[in-house]
Amino acid sequence: MPVWSTVHAFGDHEEPARRLAEALGSDFRRIELRRFPDGESLVRIAPETGAAVIYCSLDHPNDRLVDLLLASSALRDSGVRSIVLVAPYLCYMRQDVAFQLGEAVSQRVVAGLLSDAFEGLVTVDPHLHRTHDLNSVFSIPVTQLSAALLLGRAITANNAGKDAVLVGPDWESRQWVETAAKASALDVLVGRKVRRGDRDVAIEIAGLDRVKGRTAVIVDDVVSSGSTVCAATRHLLDAGADRVELFATHMLSSGTDTAALHTAGVSRIVSTDSVRHATNKIHLAPLLAEALRMGIE
Repeated sequence: MPVWSTVHAFGDHEEPARRLAEALGSDFRRIELRRFPDGESLVRIAPETGAAVIYCSLDHPNDRLVDLLLASSALRDSGVRSIVLVAPYLCYMRQDVAFQLGEAVSQRVVAGLLSDAFEGLVTVDPHLHRTHDLNSVFSIPVTQLSAALLLGRAITANNAGKDAVLVGPDWESRQWVETAAKASALDVLVGRKVRRGDRDVAIEIAGLDRVKGRTAVIVDDVVSSGSTVCAATRHLLDAGADRVELFATHMLSSGTDTAALHTAGVSRIVSTDSVRHATNKIHLAPLLAEALRMGIE
């Protein structure tokens, strides 16, 4: 079993990275980052040896990937023998094929970059389509975790009303909402999404009559623009739901889009700390630490 001597992170990930270091019984080291006027980065790490973890969630990936690769190289040069990346949110996993001639398969490109820089990867609820196991894409061991049970437990703990129903806004969310239901013993509905554009979405939910007079809790892995959740919320309220809440693993929405969710009728939003967001309530550190203690060679 590897002994993780240090957990390293950039400043904007310091809080969750410190929680992970504490859960592992490891030391925390902050990665220094300076931006030059031309946009280039200077990355400086505390020299280490042994086995190290870099904690870096990959939201806003175009700003983070180069800094992450520089940090990995600096640790390697300092004498670290093994580096594992903990990226609770993993970028560029949607595009696993070229949909049109001339498109890059971004999943394969990013997997190659990270495989060259690390000995292992731990991530949470990667947003995948045709790829089900990232070990078929990466050339390093990948541990795919899910926060669905944590969401289910949080729904049970936070929802005072017992007569609630869990709602997956589209077919892709079925696995998360059904797993969350195992921890909450609540009814489940799953919708069907028709996407006409990035922000133009139509939702159909069979069995909508079951939400009348009840709290509807939408459960999803990723909330980005929030258009799918807004459409589902309107349907649920029109069907007579007393209240609509949202529990999500990765809350990527901007402040404007989050405000739009509340305007659409979402009463409460709860997310994990996979991505820094005002709605963070659920800490992933225990889940991540358990996976790391299992060992990645």
